[in-house]
Amino acid sequence: MKLPFEHIQAAHCENGVTTNLLRHIGIEQISEPLAFGIGSGLFFIYLPFLKINHGPAFAFRTMPGMIFRRTCRALGIPVVRRKFRSPARAEAYLNECLQRGQPVGCQVGVYYLSYFPKAFRFHFNAHNLVVYGRDNGSYLISDPVMEQPTSLSAYELQRVRFAKGPLAPRGQVYYPRPAGPLPPERIRQAIRKGIARNVRDMLYIPGPIAGVAGIAYTGKKIKKWRDKLGLKRAGLYLAQLVRMQEEIGTGGGGFRFIYAAFLQQAHQYHPQDELLHISEQFTRAGDLWRSAAVQAAGIYKGRLSSQADFNQMGDYLLEIAQVEKQAFRALAKVKW
Repeated sequence: MKLPFEHIQAAHCENGVTTNLLRHIGIEQISEPLAFGIGSGLFFIYLPFLKINHGPAFAFRTMPGMIFRRTCRALGIPVVRRKFRSPARAEAYLNECLQRGQPVGCQVGVYYLSYFPKAFRFHFNAHNLVVYGRDNGSYLISDPVMEQPTSLSAYELQRVRFAKGPLAPRGQVYYPRPAGPLPPERIRQAIRKGIARNVRDMLYIPGPIAGVAGIAYTGKKIKKWRDKLGLKRAGLYLAQLVRMQEEIGTGGGGFRFIYAAFLQQAHQYHPQDELLHISEQFTRAGDLWRSAAVQAAGIYKGRLSSQADFNQMGDYLLEIAQVEKQAFRALAKVKW
């Protein structure tokens, strides 16, 4: 049983699942950048008290599932979402959906994804993929970060759907319901709403660990890690930062490039030239995140080790925080 589902590769898993599932119900206007921007996907948070793979947690995007939920809600598209305690019930519901001709999005853990290269398998439970059929006891998988569709055995799929640890997926499945044509005015409204929410999330969340304040806070902390943690542990913390930035979906730099593309596409619906100028600022932020990743890699691989190297790493994040603060302040002033 193979449903007529088109696999389209994307830069980030949840963006890709969102756009592919929307295309399946006939909504073709929403590209990956539009889904990311309407869903207010850009974010940053540093969680020193939450440990993943023995290092602090960093996130460069909003909570898992929110991009899909916010995008569909803003566009007036109904959503079905289910979680389960029982693996048997989760599998039965999945089979029921497929029997009805409904491909579904699933949140899964990365560690046991057999088609992932081993270097990319670690305990992270916020990956997203689409199940779109069954064949000889295996489930057909459209993973947007992969070039081609793949498959998982029933056991493998159950294992990743019920992975343990932070952000445990609990067998979650989700999909949009058909909602008829999507008028341009609804997309325009959704773009404005998505930008306003992202401005709020990056500029106005209280406390020092989230948004642009969180980026600056992390930069200041990095400058102290060498003396406070020791060179080896500080290097492991930076490795964690880079892993969350560059290996989970598109991470820090890539998300900034996607957001820049979102603003360029938003200009087609709201022809204010400020959006194009602000897009350039997010491209600059993306370049800085990539440069920071190279610096961090040099430290945790042992090529760089002095306090000056840690200071430079921290300064990268302080500069990024300033660039993104200016960009979001400019977005807040756009006259719709």
